[in-house]
Amino acid sequence: MTLANYVTLSRIILIPLIITLLLLGLNGLAVIIFLALSFSDAVDGYIARRFNQVSDLGKFLDPLADKILVMSVLIVLVGLGKASSIPVIILTARELVVQGLRISAARYKNIIAASPVAKWKTATQIVAVALLILKLPYAGWILWLSVVLSLLSGGAYLWQSQILKQLRSS
Repeated sequence: MTLANYVTLSRIILIPLIITLLLLGLNGLAVIIFLALSFSDAVDGYIARRFNQVSDLGKFLDPLADKILVMSVLIVLVGLGKASSIPVIILTARELVVQGLRISAARYKNIIAASPVAKWKTATQIVAVALLILKLPYAGWILWLSVVLSLLSGGAYLWQSQILKQLRSS
């Protein structure tokens, strides 16, 4: 375990705190902690690269932590009536499929790194979640934009996994 991996794990460990704050109606504090945890993604990446702590565990755990954080909060927001269930279902299904592809590729020692579109998708989701928590205008539109980016990047992952499959079989 590296320092970068501990930062990543802290993102996962603190998710129940955000959920509790949302359920208590402490939206301002919830969004501050959500954004801090979201931006800690950059911190663990910086630590991993700066101190040569890039690891396969980190490459796997880091995007998983992002997915768990965003999806958990979105599901709670659906329950609170602050987010529509349809985009959240689409996003959750995409995340499960992509994570399955990553796990499958990892079995063959292939690590599928996040694509630029996937990084934009994550950034858009973070903005949408923050806006949804605070019930600000255009939050729903931005969530739908993240769905479009999610489907585009998911398609790219499917394409990449098919290429890897072809390479393994030849």
